[in-house]
Amino acid sequence: MRVALTIAGSDSSGGAGIQADLKTFQAHGVFGMSAITAVTVQNTQKVYDIQEIQPKIVHDQIICLFDDIKIHAVKIGMVSSIELIQTIAKALTAVKPPPIVVDPVMISKSGYRLLNQDAQDALTHYLFPLAEVVTPNIYEAEALIGRKIATVDDMKRAALDILKLGAKKVVVKGGHLEEDRATDILFDGLEFKELKSHWVKTKNTHGTGCTFSSAIAANMALGKSFFEAVTLSKTYITGAIEHSLSIGQGHGPTHHFFDLYDRAALNTE
Repeated sequence: MRVALTIAGSDSSGGAGIQADLKTFQAHGVFGMSAITAVTVQNTQKVYDIQEIQPKIVHDQIICLFDDIKIHAVKIGMVSSIELIQTIAKALTAVKPPPIVVDPVMISKSGYRLLNQDAQDALTHYLFPLAEVVTPNIYEAEALIGRKIATVDDMKRAALDILKLGAKKVVVKGGHLEEDRATDILFDGLEFKELKSHWVKTKNTHGTGCTFSSAIAANMALGKSFFEAVTLSKTYITGAIEHSLSIGQGHGPTHHFFDLYDRAALNTE
């Protein structure tokens, strides 16, 4: 069986973070494992608190898994401190990892900065050069290149500049761009590809970034090429949003097993 590892924080509400990653891996037929970087106190309405895991524990989680198990892809989610970023880079450099997907969780959907500038610099310096793919949203791409993004052409120019930071391939997610369709820009260093999907009218979009990036990692673990992996992941996340769950009083989660539930005729009401 193919295996993927997520290095990310825990979301107590189950919609994002390692919980979303593990569900996404399993939905793709990939066995999921985790190295937890932080524990959050959160529900569908807000994040109340966060406790980082000691860097040595994070390091040793990664090393012990690679010592024992063949891992076919790695996804890195939110890492909020320079020391954790350096620790993860050290561990992954030591084990000669498979393809790594980095979701640079720096700016929230509302545009709120989650990483300070020093930590952002550490992220690009230590983790981007290890990444096969990075998946910034519009706000994160703007932070990385230092200018506004208003059009699809701006997204393409941003992808060019982000590639210069060390990653091999880039997906600039256009869900926050005010266009009539959701457009993502894929760039492998040679060729651009636009992925378009219709807008899904729902407030239940918690964990979409985590789910999309972990779907890319799962598809890469299955041996898919970059463009195929991202295209399949775009279809998957669109379906998960279309079948999103009205859980809680805030922003509910996407439905990671929507296809399985449909085939089994299970009701999520």
